[in-house]
Amino acid sequence: MGQQEKVSTSLAGAVSEGISASLAAVDAELDRRYPGDPGTRQPVHTVYVPGNVFDAGTIRSWGDRALAALDEHAPDAASFAAVLGLSEDLAEDVYGRVRAKLEREPIEDLRVDFEDGYAGKDEDADAARAARLISEAYRNGTAAPYMGIRMKCMEAAVRDRGIRTTDVFLTGLLENGGLPDGLVLTLPKVTYPEQVTAFVRLLEAFEKAHGLDAGRLGFEIQIETSQSILAADGTAAVARMIGAAEGRATGLHYGTFDYSACLGVSAAYQASDHPAADHAKAIMQVAAAGTGVRVSDGSTNVLPVGSKEHVHEAWRLHYGLTRRALARAYYQGWDMHPGHIPTRYAAVFAFYREGFEAAAKRLSAYANHAGGDVMDEPATAKALSSYLLRGIDCGALDTAEVDALTGMDRAALDRFAAPRRGDLTASAE
Repeated sequence: MGQQEKVSTSLAGAVSEGISASLAAVDAELDRRYPGDPGTRQPVHTVYVPGNVFDAGTIRSWGDRALAALDEHAPDAASFAAVLGLSEDLAEDVYGRVRAKLEREPIEDLRVDFEDGYAGKDEDADAARAARLISEAYRNGTAAPYMGIRMKCMEAAVRDRGIRTTDVFLTGLLENGGLPDGLVLTLPKVTYPEQVTAFVRLLEAFEKAHGLDAGRLGFEIQIETSQSILAADGTAAVARMIGAAEGRATGLHYGTFDYSACLGVSAAYQASDHPAADHAKAIMQVAAAGTGVRVSDGSTNVLPVGSKEHVHEAWRLHYGLTRRALARAYYQGWDMHPGHIPTRYAAVFAFYREGFEAAAKRLSAYANHAGGDVMDEPATAKALSSYLLRGIDCGALDTAEVDALTGMDRAALDRFAAPRRGDLTASAE
């Protein structure tokens, strides 16, 4: 054993202590504002169903209609792959997984809509019915993993109605067994951070009225106006909105068509890949990074209905937009029609299947200090494990095959995906 190297220092311990004391407030602020990803499942999409249309059979109906679309327009793996340009080695696997998903869990996140899509005549009754049906669905095992409502916004003209619908819905959930774990609320058309604060006050009042734990109710913020991206003073209002939510914000959802119209984009060019959309989502992504708030892409309004030729064209468009979003780290989007679901899952499954083997081997090499042809950082190991976990959660990957290639169970992957603050820096030293 060699002689231990003598180490000398020049500074007294008090210097380090003084520096730490001077940064204590910054340390606390980092922990408060940037807690990191919550480590929970993020759905790959959100489906909106008008409150006057939603019923107990909605989820199964969407799955059946999606399967029927496949039967009619792509009855086998080869025909589906030909439409979407799937590689031969992925075709059978992806197609089989899509059909299995549509049979088992056709919708991952459902929002009963009381905003733009609502055309009912008795909103109180429809909100109460939504609460009852969602409660029943969670009890009998037919619910989507995430469900909730989109209420009207906090603008003056509809504010009271939005507040009342939120109250009726949440009260109905409590009367029918309690708040489900998968409950999600969506606040649309947010323009000023003060509107977010107002919604926080509403949820606080509801929690106090029913003796619920403070912070039990969270919500998504829908970005649909230019002022939410660039405020009058030149700042990114969306960043202030996250702070105004006081820890309750769970997501930022991009509203493709309202936002595009706000900027004057003509109807023919309103799409999630328009430069204006890319700019807005990039700002949202930067504002949300590290906060635990997730970003969702918008939707396409080109519906896969009608002739086989048009359905195939719409499928290719939707598939391409979804793959584009995934490459840009927008892991969630909106789906407006049952015919969109096959291509949503096809795009998601292909994305994870294509990169699975390389990601698993890189993570295994990193974990075992085995080296390889890519030198990964701790932050990349976090991204690799998050990628694999997302694939498992949606059904693109199987736990057993991930375990076989990485040598890690779910708990080990979770540790890499959601390290405590400071772990990434410490592990790099």
